[in-house]
Amino acid sequence: MGLSKTATGLNILQDELKIERTSPEDKIIALGGNPNVGKSTVFNKLTGLNQHTGNWPGKTVTNAFGAYNYKNCNFILVDLPGTYSLMANSVEEEVARDFICFAEPHATVIVIDATCLERNLNLVLQTLEITSKVILCVNLIDEAKRKNINIDLEKLSEELGIPVVGTSATKSIGLSSLMDEIYKLCCNEVELTPINIKYTKEIEEAISMVEEKVKTMIPSKLNPRWTSIKLLEGDMKLLNSIDKYLGFDLSKENTIINEVKRARDFLKTTGIDSDSFRDITVSTLVNISERISKKVVTINNKDYDDFDRKIDNYLTSKKFGFPIMAFLLMVIFWITISGANIPSEILAKGFTILEDSLSLFFQWINAPSWLHDVLVLGIFRTLAWVVSVMLPPMAIFFPLFTLLEDLGYLPRVAFNLDNFFKKSYACGKQALTMCMGFGCNAAGIIGCRIIDSPRERLIAVITNNFVPCNGRFPILIAVTSMFFAGIVKGSFQPVILTLIVTTVIVLGIFMTLLISKILSKTILRGLPSNFTLELPPYRKPQVGRIIIRSIFDRTLFVLGRAVVVAIPAGLIIWIMANVYIRDSNILTFTANLLNPLAKLIGLDGYILLAFILGFPANEIVIPILLMSYMATGSLTELNSLAELKDFLVANGWTWVTAISVMLFSLMHWPCATTCLTIRKETQSLKWTIVSFLTPTLAGFAVCFLVVNLIRFFNLL
Repeated sequence: MGLSKTATGLNILQDELKIERTSPEDKIIALGGNPNVGKSTVFNKLTGLNQHTGNWPGKTVTNAFGAYNYKNCNFILVDLPGTYSLMANSVEEEVARDFICFAEPHATVIVIDATCLERNLNLVLQTLEITSKVILCVNLIDEAKRKNINIDLEKLSEELGIPVVGTSATKSIGLSSLMDEIYKLCCNEVELTPINIKYTKEIEEAISMVEEKVKTMIPSKLNPRWTSIKLLEGDMKLLNSIDKYLGFDLSKENTIINEVKRARDFLKTTGIDSDSFRDITVSTLVNISERISKKVVTINNKDYDDFDRKIDNYLTSKKFGFPIMAFLLMVIFWITISGANIPSEILAKGFTILEDSLSLFFQWINAPSWLHDVLVLGIFRTLAWVVSVMLPPMAIFFPLFTLLEDLGYLPRVAFNLDNFFKKSYACGKQALTMCMGFGCNAAGIIGCRIIDSPRERLIAVITNNFVPCNGRFPILIAVTSMFFAGIVKGSFQPVILTLIVTTVIVLGIFMTLLISKILSKTILRGLPSNFTLELPPYRKPQVGRIIIRSIFDRTLFVLGRAVVVAIPAGLIIWIMANVYIRDSNILTFTANLLNPLAKLIGLDGYILLAFILGFPANEIVIPILLMSYMATGSLTELNSLAELKDFLVANGWTWVTAISVMLFSLMHWPCATTCLTIRKETQSLKWTIVSFLTPTLAGFAVCFLVVNLIRFFNLL
């Protein structure tokens, strides 16, 4: 059932977001707040499992909404993107502002961090300029008490003129009071007297000049004072939103436009241009936040954040920051590499048993042999390879990655790498999306939504494939183990293996920075944008939430996409291995055609073909290669790495071939899952093709350079 037909903007927003109301009496509640304040925890606690997620219409920003019932009234909670302001400098800010402004929620709940009250109040004041129907949720109140930070919530409520509730969402403390305040506000049982924000005398006079015209011409659903401020700022995005949601094109209203011009001319006579106008309004809100914070916050221990600062002195220092990052990266890879072996073997054996059972079933029903070969030896065996090789490392890597995220370390990674990305004319947030790519490049592409600038977001999307996903780790690990890790015997072998793999990763990071700069100087010219990077306090990780987020939101999501593309791949591989052209099957025939090109970059035709056929999922590159060399009709696996090395050497492999395979595995086209994700996120075939060609050309160029340098110096 759609939203009430009383508001155009309300209808459009709800229809686009597919929010369903069981009754016209349902209350729409907007839930906003800064990142890292526990907003999602509040949302999850209130709505439980009654949630839906998707994308904001036309935006690469995730939305979520859910329902809960309180005092026989149904409330629909819309989780807005985490933002630091509503100035519409980013997609997230624009989405949050438009919903609060045009969807006319019955109440807007702003969640803030009790340990960072002064900084978080800025968003509250901006929201109050749009609507008076605001409730402040001061979350993490228990953590503030632990740090001896006391907040007078009653005094804060008096200062702001709105209801204020203290909560600790993770412990479900204060949520019943929050629901009660929401209920009373929606049912008009509370009288609001929100703070009256005043700017300088000159700005107030300019606002009043425009406000008089706005009151008479713009629909009453908009706050005329706030609208006047935005018009004086020259906020073109707001004009577009007014036209979209209210059907009112301000650019054609000469009366208002002329009044805005007159007010700006007046401000210029007082020395206030458009830039200083915004600076003054922003600084006014900051000063008010500071004044209120001093009145309501008491810190008994002035050194409450000393522990965090001491840790940051090492984690973000020029001397120790990068070695610690490299060490943690090595630890994660070592745990992933070592821990994935046993579950992979168990899964492989399980699939083997299941394959035998399926073969018996096909015999029992007297199915034709070709049908058995296509479905079992082709599709099922390919699928089994993908799951058994891909699932265990993802199930280990993603929780470890989420653990660092929950601890608050990942923003420190972005802080450390920010200067390098700035020199590459890219965004420091790209460091976070790059980290996500280690688990899965498709997940890294989705993570690029956190980058505000469209130009910088495209750079992050195009270069994300330079960090290897867990689908490419099996190739890197296997080749390293066979040809290089054996230089040291005994218990140190895993350490050497981890060091070599980490070195390859560092090369991938270097290529990310290099290609980012090349793109910034060519097809994506521009200067790096400014962004706010918050270093949140270190927190005790929530193990249960980490497991749920990493398994369901990341591991199973990525695995599901890989399975979808692996099924047709199994069919294609089987056909190519079993259909003959004269005396050779299609696999061999195609490999011979590719051989001259492959030799230029240190590979052979079979290796290059394996990478091409591995487009659906990188996990199947090695089994395709073995199947091609053996000229068998189905995917094949040898029993040990020693056996595999002897087999590869017999087919012409050298240490130079191994290096080329590792480099090409690091830098070649994205898999099908990632390409589909790029197409969906960019909404552009052009940028999908660019994202495909960029790492591919880089891979060919690097392999060609390395191989020919080795040949030139006669190191073979």
